[in-house]
Amino acid sequence: MPSKPGFIRALPPLLLALVLLAGCDRLITRPEATGPEGVITVVIDSTHWKGAVGEALREELGRWIGTLPVPERLFRLEATPLLSQQVFETVRKKKNVVFVAPLSDTTGVARFLRSRLAEEAEAAVTAGQRAVIPRRDLWRRHQMVVYLVAATPEDLVQTIRERGDDLRYTFNTITRERMTRSMFEKGRQTDLEARIMERHGFAVNVQHDYFIAIDTTNFIWLRRVVSEDSWRSVFIYYEDRGNPAVLSPEWIYATRDSLTRQYIQGNLGGYVAIDYRRPLETENINFLDRFGYETRGLWHMIGRDESGKTIEFGMGGPFLTYTFYDQTQGRLYMIDGMVFAPNFDKREFLRQIEVIAHTFRTREEAGAAGETAVTARVTD
Repeated sequence: MPSKPGFIRALPPLLLALVLLAGCDRLITRPEATGPEGVITVVIDSTHWKGAVGEALREELGRWIGTLPVPERLFRLEATPLLSQQVFETVRKKKNVVFVAPLSDTTGVARFLRSRLAEEAEAAVTAGQRAVIPRRDLWRRHQMVVYLVAATPEDLVQTIRERGDDLRYTFNTITRERMTRSMFEKGRQTDLEARIMERHGFAVNVQHDYFIAIDTTNFIWLRRVVSEDSWRSVFIYYEDRGNPAVLSPEWIYATRDSLTRQYIQGNLGGYVAIDYRRPLETENINFLDRFGYETRGLWHMIGRDESGKTIEFGMGGPFLTYTFYDQTQGRLYMIDGMVFAPNFDKREFLRQIEVIAHTFRTREEAGAAGETAVTARVTD
């Protein structure tokens, strides 16, 4: 997934006029956007939703996540035609909205999009130009609205497929921003964060019900135990004087397996390991302006019998790992999150892990941002 969205930079000058045609009331006076996370309202005519345009949207924004125990959609898409003012007023409240129509249509969605275009921009689209316009906080705070416009349905399909990475980045980013606020608005353990910062020179935000299970020289394991049958955990490992040249999928897998075998073991025996029988994905990313990799896959609890044969302990779930190099500190970092939650969907739990990972900051970054450290007494 690209590190930064590319919509605006790619727009022809005439189409930039569309960006300026938004409500101009003060943001502070607007209410919060509503609805569950992980849902995108798609305002589209039913004919296009059932056809090639809808299929392209489902494949790009609603694609299946194969690195979960049971595949789930990246986003759940809820389609609605723009049939009345009442529908429009409902849509205006939602967190994530996409308006999709070819300008050649006579539908309510096409009429709405034409009303948002300057005359010159409408002519440019009709002549064959295409636009994907993200609009933050258009009608509500913490809202993302995207206009998807083209001359014909075929042009729309091509645009959706070409800009799929950017669309996913945009909705993933604002979802993470909203979840960061909701997860840490109360009960955040700033004293524990300060202890980690003082001892290790970095920190992540810690929710109210996480605790430190292990804190050793260059490894810290945070756990959240909801019940015997449901828990989440995050571990952070680092190597001083690390060499970024070693970073590769193979190094990541071997290092993760070595760490979990040493530190994360079951109560009844066994240890956590990557389940190589299932889909495993690693891609190069920009992680908080650092060179790194994102890895997604499944873990399971395994052990060895007296003959050395692998045995299963019946536990497993998804994991998410960020591995990156911090040039200022000269360190290699691995931030890993695991979920164990049988009988529950896992997508939103992994989003929470993603949020925690993206609160990572070094001592230097915290100081530059004016972060107030809470004095913490560190004991060995």
